[in-house]
Amino acid sequence: MGLNITGGVEKVNGNEMSYSDFVKKYLSKNEPVVITGLMADWRACIDWAFDDGRPNLQFISSNFGNSKVQVADCGSREFTDQKRFDMSVAGFIDHWLKLSSMEHGNLYLKDWHFVKEYPDYTAYTTPLFFRDDWLNLYLDHYHMHEDHDTYQKRDGISCSDYRFVYMGAKGTWTPFHADVFRSYSWSANVCGKKQWYFLSPEQRHLVFDRNMKNYVYDLFEEVDDTIFPNFKKTVWLECTQDQNEIIFVPSGWYHQVHNLEDTISINHNWFNAYNLSWVWDLMLRDYKEAREYIEDIKDICDDFEGLCQRNLAANTGPEEASLALARSPMGIPGRIMLKHEFSDFFNFMVRFSFSNIVQLCHLAKSSVSAKWRSSCTAQHLIFNLESAKDIAIKMKHTCLSESHSTSLDFRSVLEEPAFLELCFQLERTYAFIHDKHEVISDKKKFLMDDLLEMGLCKLLSTVVCNPENLVILIDDTLQNLVISPQKI
Repeated sequence: MGLNITGGVEKVNGNEMSYSDFVKKYLSKNEPVVITGLMADWRACIDWAFDDGRPNLQFISSNFGNSKVQVADCGSREFTDQKRFDMSVAGFIDHWLKLSSMEHGNLYLKDWHFVKEYPDYTAYTTPLFFRDDWLNLYLDHYHMHEDHDTYQKRDGISCSDYRFVYMGAKGTWTPFHADVFRSYSWSANVCGKKQWYFLSPEQRHLVFDRNMKNYVYDLFEEVDDTIFPNFKKTVWLECTQDQNEIIFVPSGWYHQVHNLEDTISINHNWFNAYNLSWVWDLMLRDYKEAREYIEDIKDICDDFEGLCQRNLAANTGPEEASLALARSPMGIPGRIMLKHEFSDFFNFMVRFSFSNIVQLCHLAKSSVSAKWRSSCTAQHLIFNLESAKDIAIKMKHTCLSESHSTSLDFRSVLEEPAFLELCFQLERTYAFIHDKHEVISDKKKFLMDDLLEMGLCKLLSTVVCNPENLVILIDDTLQNLVISPQKI
């Protein structure tokens, strides 16, 4: 069955587009786009590719060959993904180089955490449009999974980041999927060419089976009408991504990708205030599915809610998230564990809200007039807090509002070295995006002394134990600083 392709993806020059243009046209509308002109000065584009566009595999093998990575066998299916196994980068490249010019590759290196492994080798600079990355910024300073009894530095549950390098010969491909957490993603071709096929979130239901449990694996296999009765109604976009082009994949867009040439790409998954609702909605849906799956053991389980959270469903996109198949503590097989539970996500929300409040207070303290409230940075921070508040309200109306065993108080969080760094990096991010506002010089002094000077003693004594507390905190902050500001 051929795909009903009705259009392509817009291509724009990134040097001719402002951050606000990107937000208005693509981020807030959740529309894909191909961006050119942003990779010319990347070290990866110089070191990892020859002038004729071929990948410089020898350079990568010589400099990074000892790394252990995951490799997908594109010819072997395992559940909803391709079968994966571990290899060294050098071993993977040796296999690649043995292919004749007439052969298509079957092994595809995926999800290589290159940035974390080689922090001193600056392969690229994250483009301006993707800098507001809450997921990776947080993971640079905290573990999303905070159970220290089970945490291991490089295990499959506590992920280090969502910045990846992909490498594959002509013919390798990624099966049909939507990205982990329903995050945004961006993918930059250092060399090679990819073909993308996109399905909008509004058509999601058309690619699932009658029970809405399983979706199509390969768009170009024969799709059985009796299993997927609505697939023939789908309408598709397609796009060819060339070397030195970056594609933005919005939240919830299902896609399948084929390497038309030997290809190396750099990929990030990320989310921020614009797609936070997508992340939460997926988590809630997965929670409900996990609960339904084990409902029959509720009466014999001492911690049913905890078990539900540990056994969240798998449809967040395991092919991109490196999720680990695991048995639950109750011995229930076949479920897939997400890297974070709701309590971890809630802690993430609280710390990010605290950090945005700190930035907003800093703007208020350092400004000489009330015009600071209309600045791009202030409006950005206010939008962030309002988005966090919206998610907290949704959380408040579920059983999850009572499922948190930890609490975060503002003063203690301000003492965390990791939080100081998170604030500093967030401040730098928004200074870079919006230009020219004063960056905190002495972080700790500001975080304590200046907040007291501003008369925000109540803020410092705030303790957040549940979503309702977070809603009140954000409301109080916006009321005091933005709606009815006190004199500083």
